[in-house]
This record gives sequence, C-alpha cells and structure tokens, in this order.
Amino acid sequence: MTESQNSRTSRESADVVVLGAGPAGLVLGILLHAAGIDCVILERASRTHVQTRARAGFLAPNTVRILDRHGLADGLHRHGRRHGTCEFRTEEGRFRLDYGALGQGAQHHVYPQQNLVTDLLTHYLDIGGRIRFDTEALAVRDADGTRPSVTTRAPDGRPTRWTARYVAGCDGRHGAARRSLPPDAVRHHHDHGVTWLGLLAETPPSLDAVGYAIHDRGFAGHMARTPEVTRYYLQWQRGVPADAWPEQRIWDELDVRMRAADHGPLHRGAFLERGMFDLTCDVIEPLRHGSLFLAGDAASLLAPAAAKGANLAVLEAEILAGALIDAMTLGDEGGLDGYSDQCLAYIWRAQEFTGWMTRLLHAAPDRDEGAGSSFHAALRRSRLTSLRASRIHQEWFAENYVGV
Repeated sequence: MTESQNSRTSRESADVVVLGAGPAGLVLGILLHAAGIDCVILERASRTHVQTRARAGFLAPNTVRILDRHGLADGLHRHGRRHGTCEFRTEEGRFRLDYGALGQGAQHHVYPQQNLVTDLLTHYLDIGGRIRFDTEALAVRDADGTRPSVTTRAPDGRPTRWTARYVAGCDGRHGAARRSLPPDAVRHHHDHGVTWLGLLAETPPSLDAVGYAIHDRGFAGHMARTPEVTRYYLQWQRGVPADAWPEQRIWDELDVRMRAADHGPLHRGAFLERGMFDLTCDVIEPLRHGSLFLAGDAASLLAPAAAKGANLAVLEAEILAGALIDAMTLGDEGGLDGYSDQCLAYIWRAQEFTGWMTRLLHAAPDRDEGAGSSFHAALRRSRLTSLRASRIHQEWFAENYVGV
C-alpha cells in the first residue's frame, strides 16, 4: 500500500475483533458483548447470505446445554425436533439403532444451521452487538504484539484497518485468519478419498430415522431437515460436475442404493440445492498464535459423516469467550494459555470418530483397488456386524455419535 493510499485508510478499533458470523463467531460475540467487552464481528458475506446458507442440522446435547445456559435456545426448542434413531441399510438387510436409548439416553436436536444462525444473529443485534456485513478481512497483522490489527475491504472498496487487543478467527478454512498464520503453524490434512453430492429436496422425509445406506455402488444418506425438506447424499465420482445427472437419474440411483424396492419407496420432489464436496479434514496446531485465536472451521475441518463441525464451533466459542473475559476483566490469562490444548483434545476425538464413520459408510476410495478394496469391504462388514450385534459396540457408538 502506498503512502497516499494509506492516508485514505479508515481506522476503527475494538477490544476483540471477531472474523466470521457463523455459529462460532456469533456465540463468541454474544458472550463477549454480554460481559461488557467491546467487540465487533466482521463478515465478508451479506446478511441475507449468512441467514440462508444451508449447513448441517444436528445439534448435540452439549451444544443445546451451552445455548440454554446463555439464553440462546428459544428457537431451537420451539421449532427443532428431538432425534435418537439411525437406520443402516446393507446387502444383508437393515437394522435400526436407537442410540438415544443407549448410554445416558442422549439425543440430537434436528435444527437447520441457517435457522440457528438467524436466531443468534437476531439476538446479537437485539442486545446492541456491532457487526459489519459485506466486509472482507484481508489479513491479520502484528498478532505477535500487543495491538494486532485486521485489514479489511468495505463494500465500497475502501480499505479499513481495525486495531484490537485480540483477534478471533472464526472465518473458516479459507479466511484471513488462516492466511495470516505464521510459517511455524502446523497444518494436519487428510483426504478420505471420497466425494459426496449433497442434495436438498423439497419433499417430506421418507423414514423416521437418519438413513445410512451402504451399497457396492457407493454410499447414500437420508437426513430429515424439516417436515417439508429432506437432505440426501450420494457418494459421487470425484471431478464429475454436480449437475451432470438429471433429477430422474439421481432419484433412481437413490432408490437403488437405499434399496427402496426392499424397504419402501422414497418421497420424490424437486431438488432445491445441489453441492459437490470432497470429504477432507484438517487441523491447525496450535490454535493460538500470539493475540490471534482460531475457532470453528478456521481451527479444524471435519468430514460431515458424523455432523461434528457446528457442535465443535459452539463449544470452542464458549471456551474462548470465557478465557477472553477472564483476561480482560480479571487480568487472568490462564484460560487463554490453555485454550489451544483444551480445544484440540475435543477436536482430535471428533476427528477420530468421524474417520471411523467415514470408513464404515463408504466403499473403498478409487485409489484402493484390487486386494486393498476387498480388504476394506471385509473390514466394513465386520464393523457393521459388530454394530448390529454387540451392545458394548452400540454403547460406544452412541457415546461418540452424540458427544464431542
């Protein structure tokens, strides 16, 4: 930036600058504002986009407890639905696992993430929280000092520099927080070798459970979202465009993989959305770099097979909020010092179970052909047999499926 450009740069400040208005950023902003901490949320998208972007809809019991604890669960309790059953369909038939009756009897709440984000955003604005939409964070600077800053581009293209005591990067895997990490940050990355076609269908659910169909032609999944909308997934050939197949062919393939001829027809309807994504995962270590802290998808990315991402984001936001409040009101930085290790313990446990679920549900990746593929298939059958028959295995599954 030239000197003349720098002279036109607008300058703003807050004690905490939060990047990203997803579940992590909004929960963090709400808790900080409620504690009297001066904070601002910077979000690169519009408010409309933030409130309508569809994401996962399974909230774990601990997530609901956190939202309840801070008065943020009214919409969830009014419109969400409890859910505690999943159904596995294989060549050997189907079996249902009532995980909500196992262990401590914990269930999920099904509540679309865009609805949760709308609730959180409305609450944050109602209590007077500051947020800047359509504001792209470009870089976090001087995080190793006492006054980090965030350079942004406003909707009119005007550059702005925000100074802060702390910066919370909740802006995802491609956001400014990750791009600004120092060279010594460790990035763990793993590609499961699987691609999904995600489908949002304007049709009622076809079964009263989460459906996991395991087929030689690839995985298919059924997840209710609302009484009128259902999420489906198809294991997809990597590199094939999401719009390569017409709706009729997709529904026919879902019928085959979910064995509709044996277990009942699927309700068909128009597809509201299609999206193709690779099942990859990553973790950043550590989650603290001086005055910059990572949370949500900026801290770790999980494959969606076990629906852990939003739940981790809310948990990390509460932990980080408590640590920042202690640091700025009591001068106690112990929570900040321990933030990374505490959250990474949860993240790695979630990664382990997500990897187990991914291997359970999918045919071997294309790269594992021949004997490797048959070995993978035999292991998968063994896991399913154990899950069908072993109460101990079912208890383990229930604990990890609903926990973080």
